Amino acid sequence: MRSLPLPLALTARLTPVAVLACAGWALSSDPAAPAATANHRSSQQAPTGSASAPSSTAVSKSYRAAPAPCTSVPVATVKSLVPGAKTSGKEIPSTDTSLRRTCSWNALKGYDYRWLDISFEITDSDDAAKKEYQQRVSEKSGGGEVPGVGDAGYSVVNLTTESKQETREGVVLVRASNALVVVTYNGSDFESKKAPSTDEINKGAIKAAKSAVAALGSGTAG
Repeated sequence: MRSLPLPLALTARLTPVAVLACAGWALSSDPAAPAATANHRSSQQAPTGSASAPSSTAVSKSYRAAPAPCTSVPVATVKSLVPGAKTSGKEIPSTDTSLRRTCSWNALKGYDYRWLDISFEITDSDDAAKKEYQQRVSEKSGGGEVPGVGDAGYSVVNLTTESKQETREGVVLVRASNALVVVTYNGSDFESKKAPSTDEINKGAIKAAKSAVAALGSGTAG
């Protein structure tokens, strides 16, 4: 079987890219001012350092840590989406693995190339995740909602062409409580120069996203 050189755009995809940190937002509230007790005279001022009922500023969140990304998708799914890839995947280095983790699978089988990324990002609160999710969706036009996955899901597929070689890439964004799941799935055929169909890429990305969201349970708050 003859081998063909990869186009520059796809060759670049074979080099892992560092995942940028997702910023968090901390919620805070002022403690209630202590009320004067009935024993105090009306002319007496409550001391500055008097004790008051504690007020909680802790933010409730469902997920406190990112799950292991390379085991977030079943082996059978990896084999079907990325034929010929090592099912163990390759985790991308992260500055904080408790908050951000990514795994990649890629393979060239014959003339067919496939690439799959699964990323998890844990934010400080549901509101922080909502804001980040909305921002990312606004930057990716032409897609649509994905029902039945997390609290909100969005999918978009784009076709690019370089040196007459087509590549089709699908991205699925999912918000589940304070967590974000990002799935990227693309493919090319180096013999025909054509890309897989939109339906194939979109369905594959959504299938991987559903498995990844289910894997978030391993990072639930205890």
